[in-house]
Amino acid sequence: MRRGGEPPVVDAHANAEPLRVLVLHNAYQQAGGEDAVVEAEVALLRAHGHSVVTLLRHNDELGTLSAPAAALQAMWSRDSARRTAQAMAAHRPDVVHVHNTWPLLSPSVFSTCQAAGVPVVQTLHNFRLACPQAMFLRDGRVCTDCLGRTPWPAIEHACYRQSRAQTAVLAGHLVLHRQLGTWQHRVDRFIALNAFCRDQLLRAGLPAQRVLIKPHFVAAPAAPPADAPRQGLLFVGRLSPEKGLDVLKQALHQLQTSGSGVGTVQLAGDGPMRAALAGAPTALQLLGELIPADVGQRMRQAAALVLPSICLESFPRVLVEAFAAGLPVIASRLGALAELVQHGHTGLLFEPGDARSLADQLAWAAAHPLAMARMGQQARAVYEAQYTPERNIVLLRDIYAQAGARSQTVKAAAATPPASR
Repeated sequence: MRRGGEPPVVDAHANAEPLRVLVLHNAYQQAGGEDAVVEAEVALLRAHGHSVVTLLRHNDELGTLSAPAAALQAMWSRDSARRTAQAMAAHRPDVVHVHNTWPLLSPSVFSTCQAAGVPVVQTLHNFRLACPQAMFLRDGRVCTDCLGRTPWPAIEHACYRQSRAQTAVLAGHLVLHRQLGTWQHRVDRFIALNAFCRDQLLRAGLPAQRVLIKPHFVAAPAAPPADAPRQGLLFVGRLSPEKGLDVLKQALHQLQTSGSGVGTVQLAGDGPMRAALAGAPTALQLLGELIPADVGQRMRQAAALVLPSICLESFPRVLVEAFAAGLPVIASRLGALAELVQHGHTGLLFEPGDARSLADQLAWAAAHPLAMARMGQQARAVYEAQYTPERNIVLLRDIYAQAGARSQTVKAAAATPPASR
């Protein structure tokens, strides 16, 4: 991926008629980054004059379903297909943009859209099409045993919610729709969040010519002053094991034992590790869940954001928020993070899962505040070149146009009679 200083993107569709877009998304019980991305894209499209209707299902509905009924919904939801058909009839969309379908929307929506002749775009926010657990993580380490193959290892290891039964449903869902050709034939364009994600999706079997890259974006205020005082470190996200918080605890303990100080590390978020972190090194300060405005304020005051993940992150939106705030990032040299953070330019990288390596980078950052400030300025420049709403709407409209062109080609081919013999 090219970094700062990119030429402006030419918007070939700036003068085109406004689009009618139907957005489909299965929301999570605990709102997260995917839900925020969907909301931001809907707002972006509307801000540029496009008509957007959303069809959302929520995982809270699972409480009303028996386990067998939920499993059937995940495989093929007639209810979601019916709702999608009704929404298309009412809105007559030019394109349908699908985000998460697991478990209640189900891939039935793709067949419904194709039958109506409406082009389909899907954003792949994680690796669920290649890994039932979605993060390539097992027993605290990266695992790609199911990548590019039938996902039986996931069932053996109960990778989804530590349940063989639930993992079997997810694995069966993948096998069924691979055999049906759902993703091969019924989605006109896929959106991958970066080059690393695209590579994994191609290894999983998606057609290369239809997988395009469009990163996240955030709207941001003016760049913070270069001489604004900054201190301390910040973590923003779910307090859960895959985020590498145990590694962070160990790194801070090593620094305290050696007499090295790095200041306070503030943790903004909540999750299953909250109680364990409450007894962590005194350098950790639990802030709980914060509203976006408060997160932004903390980012403009901190010296660096820490992303110590031990799983293959697809693209933490918080990274873009940090860059927009002129905040350098200290991250695991793992997966997409190694692509998105340029060591010594927009932040620092350390060996994933290695507390000593993280401690070394934290100590270096504390000892070199001017260098970290320069990295923050460079991070802001990368944001302005790659992750603004203005750049993102251009990419999104172009992807919609490509999806429409493919859909028309497919319809034309289906309407052409076979050659006579």
